[in-house]
Order: sequence, then structure tokens, then C-alpha cells
Amino acid sequence: MKKIIWFGLFGAIAFNSLLVGCSTDNTVECPADYEGALVTEENGLLGTWELTAIVAAKEVDITKDDVQNPKKDIYVQYTDCEKDAEYTFGPGRAYEFAQGQNASNCSNKLKIEGTWKLSSDVLGLIGNCSAQNLKIVFNEGKSAFTTTSNYNITDVNGLTVQTDVTFTYTKTEATN
Repeated sequence: MKKIIWFGLFGAIAFNSLLVGCSTDNTVECPADYEGALVTEENGLLGTWELTAIVAAKEVDITKDDVQNPKKDIYVQYTDCEKDAEYTFGPGRAYEFAQGQNASNCSNKLKIEGTWKLSSDVLGLIGNCSAQNLKIVFNEGKSAFTTTSNYNITDVNGLTVQTDVTFTYTKTEATN
């Protein structure tokens, strides 16, 4: 059950992407990588950003602890492996999204590499032959950003809750 929720919540990163059509010979035509020099607004995104919060607009219980305790705070209901997620944005437009790489004994490790661009608070990502655009909002000090999407979350009782979910990523180190 948690695997379904895990994939649903992190779908914005890996699975909520726009696939580009196929040609007549059944080969996939991947979107072109982002290229070119960074513009001034993009320099603040350089570095590593760690997942630090996941908050749903509606309460949902995703923990199998035999206690009915729905919460809006999804992050506290996650395991260390599920919480272990980070983006790294490099100066050459390369990015990496990694999950389960730092926590111990993670079985669902994920690593996506590709290219990125930031324009008017829309983060464009190209990776794994897909393109994705995320509306992001920086905090006042630009030390964290959030992105919100709508998800169907299956709770411990098998009920589906449709709700907006906000992910927060906090800068851990800068890249020069």
C-alpha cells in the first residue's frame, strides 16, 4: 500500500511526465535536452535541494500501525527511505534526482538524470525521455522551494483520497 502511495506522491518527479509521441517505426522520440548558458534567475537554483516536507490539503492515514490517525503531514508518515530524496542542479544544465541513495537498506532506489531550466518560476526537467514542467515557489530567502500537484492517495483502508500535495525542498549545499 505504501509503495502505491510512494509512487503516487513522487509521480510528479518520475511518472507525471509528458511523453513525446512515437514515430512509425515504433521508436520513441525523446524531447531535446535543455542547452545554453544559465540566466541570472537560474543561478539561485544551483546546488543540492533535499526533500524536507510533504503536506496534503486533506488528512490521510497511510501508516499500517493499526491506529486510525490521519494527518495532513505525509512526510512524518514516511519511512527514512521514502523521505530520502534530493535534486542536484548543476551549472551545465545537468540535474539529478535521487531517492533512497543515502538512507540505510533502501530497496526502492531511484536516480534520474537529465537537463533543467528555470523560467518565470516554472522548473523544466528533461530526463528518462520525458519532459516535465513544475510550478515552483521560493521562500523569501530562496533557501527552499515548494511545488504542488493534485494526487489520488490510497489510504490504509484502500480508500482513495484526492488532494493537493505540496512538496518542500530545502537547499543543503550550493554548487559553483
